[in-house]
Amino acid sequence: MIIIGLILSLGGLIMYFLRPHLSEDNVYENGVRVSQKAPPFLLMFNRKFSLSLAIGGALLYLMPYLFFWAEPGYQYFMVYPTGSTDAVMTEGIKWRGLAKITPWQKFIDVKVIRRGDRKEEIEGVMEPIPIRFIDQVTANAYVSVRFQLPQDKESFVELAIKFRSMENLVQNTLMPTVREQANNTGYMFAAQDYISGSAQSFRQTLDEQLKMGAYAVEKKEYKDTIFSGIQREDRQIKEVRTRYEVTRILKDGKPARIPHEITENNIIVSQVIVDDIDLEKTFKQRLEAQRDESAKRQLEQQKIETAKAAQLRIVAEGERDKAGERVTQEKEQVKQLIAIETRLKQEKTNKELAAISLETERLKAQAEKVKADAESYKNSKLVSAGLTPQERAEWEYKTSVGVAAELAKIKFPETMLVGGDGKGGTPLESLIGAAMAKQLTSGSKKGN
Repeated sequence: MIIIGLILSLGGLIMYFLRPHLSEDNVYENGVRVSQKAPPFLLMFNRKFSLSLAIGGALLYLMPYLFFWAEPGYQYFMVYPTGSTDAVMTEGIKWRGLAKITPWQKFIDVKVIRRGDRKEEIEGVMEPIPIRFIDQVTANAYVSVRFQLPQDKESFVELAIKFRSMENLVQNTLMPTVREQANNTGYMFAAQDYISGSAQSFRQTLDEQLKMGAYAVEKKEYKDTIFSGIQREDRQIKEVRTRYEVTRILKDGKPARIPHEITENNIIVSQVIVDDIDLEKTFKQRLEAQRDESAKRQLEQQKIETAKAAQLRIVAEGERDKAGERVTQEKEQVKQLIAIETRLKQEKTNKELAAISLETERLKAQAEKVKADAESYKNSKLVSAGLTPQERAEWEYKTSVGVAAELAKIKFPETMLVGGDGKGGTPLESLIGAAMAKQLTSGSKKGN
């Protein structure tokens, strides 16, 4: 566009200044008339058109210096010919005003890469960061951090003036600060704690120190003395272990902070990722030995638990068999008791039936005796009364019928009473005899 505008502007100016001379066909040289004719394409343009063409070309030439296209993902630092500065924070067509423009990426990536990893679109490529934990274990840290430039114009302009270029910012500020804070974070943790579940706390601490400043900490040293076995009389110092403890310094109840270049320049830390912590080889070997010992202990514990379970199973089976045998024996005892009780009940029933049968026979005998006594009494009465043979026969007939009817009306008790007074008789027999005698007496009186 600049070249096209320059060509059009120069062409218009040339046509504008040459057109008056080219409009005349006769030209005089040294007082002699010379015939001359201008090229047709030059005579096509008049001075007004040539001037317009020159002005249009000049505007086309100056257009890139007056306006520019702000791309997404960038913000621009601008310096005007007058020396004033400004910044463009959004995308689109923006007024330039002949200012010098320096583009800055809004997001800057700083990453520790391994051999063979891709480096495209990474502004800050770092080597593995050597860190040392508080228990003197060394390691290489692999982290990925994304930064965002300040969002307000004043902070961005100050940053652009201070560092002049994005490369200078990345190489001299962002990468060293990431390395420094990774080392500071390592001093606050023990390698044994890191592998035991503090990896998330390590990442969070690194994130907080990059975003809000480094923690002000206090490091304390403790020496633990280990003596030889207590069974020995001459106990000696076996080993002196040194351990360290790092605590955060509090100010008004909050952790004290030490600002760094990132926080002082209002650079936003938008993402922190700890890709890996590669511990030293000797520590890994010690971990493997601990893992093997732990695996052996777990295996032994599992064997102990298995043996205990088998023991409990055997005891449980024994108790089950004992309970089963107990139930079987109790069933047999119950069967025998039931049989004995049944037999006893049968014997008792047989005894009661026999007593009832005996009593029945006795009552029958008494009935026969009563009948005989009644016959004897009747005969004596007949003889004393002097009845005729016809009357006697009729009377005997009626008497026998009456006796039979009375015997049929007698109700014997359903419950048998067994007992006696030692005089050869029973109350039941006496009652039956008295009742029969009373009935017979009443019948005789009615017949007479």
